[in-house]
Amino acid sequence: MTNATRRDFIGTIGRTIGLAAAGSMSSSGSSGMAGSALLMAARGQSEAARSGATRFLGYVAFQDENRISIFTLDKATGKLDWQEHIKVEGGPAPLTIDPARKFLYVGHRGTNELSSYRIDPRTGGLSLIGTIPLQGEPISVATDRTGRFLLSVYFYQSTVAVHAVSSEGVITFPPVEWRHSYHGPHGIVADRSNRFVFVPHTADRGGPNAIYQYKFDQNTGRLTPNVPPRVTLKEYLGPRHVCLHPTLDVLYSSDEQGSSTTAYAIDSSAGTLTPFQTLTTLPQNFTARNLPAEVLITPSGKFLYVSNRGHDSIAGFTVDPSTGRLAANGWTATEPGPRTFSLDPQGTFVIVSGQGSGKVASYRINQQTGTLTPLQVYEGGKNPMWTLITSLPG
Repeated sequence: MTNATRRDFIGTIGRTIGLAAAGSMSSSGSSGMAGSALLMAARGQSEAARSGATRFLGYVAFQDENRISIFTLDKATGKLDWQEHIKVEGGPAPLTIDPARKFLYVGHRGTNELSSYRIDPRTGGLSLIGTIPLQGEPISVATDRTGRFLLSVYFYQSTVAVHAVSSEGVITFPPVEWRHSYHGPHGIVADRSNRFVFVPHTADRGGPNAIYQYKFDQNTGRLTPNVPPRVTLKEYLGPRHVCLHPTLDVLYSSDEQGSSTTAYAIDSSAGTLTPFQTLTTLPQNFTARNLPAEVLITPSGKFLYVSNRGHDSIAGFTVDPSTGRLAANGWTATEPGPRTFSLDPQGTFVIVSGQGSGKVASYRINQQTGTLTPLQVYEGGKNPMWTLITSLPG
């Protein structure tokens, strides 16, 4: 397949859907009581903010039903309640939220598009504010640390892309970068300093079995291959997704072909990776086909989880607080095909979507041991491709 250049993009006929709303408030000299009420409300909001009052909401992209479903998550019990189902044409799949939690970004794998949604701070509801075309199928999306750029990867087009995001939260067209890498990019993340970007590439179907390393200009959004441009793994592992330790210079990958997870030391000055540990995500007696998918670490940095499609489980690991090294911590059965899962912002619950069953299951994390306790299974929809939990002001 021929890869598009920036000039090709500019020549592409694109569409951008823009929606804007503005409100005004009037007052008169006799509105002293209303002014007092507003002042009291503002003080109440300030006190709520100081007390850390937040609500947890989640989004699940059901690709085959062309919808994103919104749920609330009870912070004490882990109970999930569906709130709204948003029609999203074009096969919604990868999701990400900006650092300020004002906007949700969606990749459409059926129509090759990216969309921007404004998040209602009161309800978590979504309002479409923009859609742009792509010349490829978006597999994973993430913002940089400022939220000014959207990063994305295209498995079948062997491409890594960067789009600027406007001050109104709208993804802009054409992209800042549409860069050929190699077959099989499946995830993307900017490091904590926002100066480097890492892109895992699987090993299947000719993939390079490597993580590509880029320097990232957070002012322009441009990517520059680092030196070396990639870290290639000696074993047939196939890094698929990656996550960062919250405080240590360590990155972890889920290894799709190796049924494993690998830890990498990050050189914080050079932006390069060095693998230092690989552990299996499977019990010894399991020999059937298995494909790990997602990898996530708790906000405390104490526990890491990897989903197994085939063994249909979440593999748990404890994390050494000084070195980042992992120790196996057991397996918890899930719905068939746990392609996607998410942790709540406090690291108390895990929400897993089963691609095989279409159901969504909740689990509680033991804060001392990291083991998972199953809570409840909920009806979901066809082909859940992404699950994402966030917090909003209470």
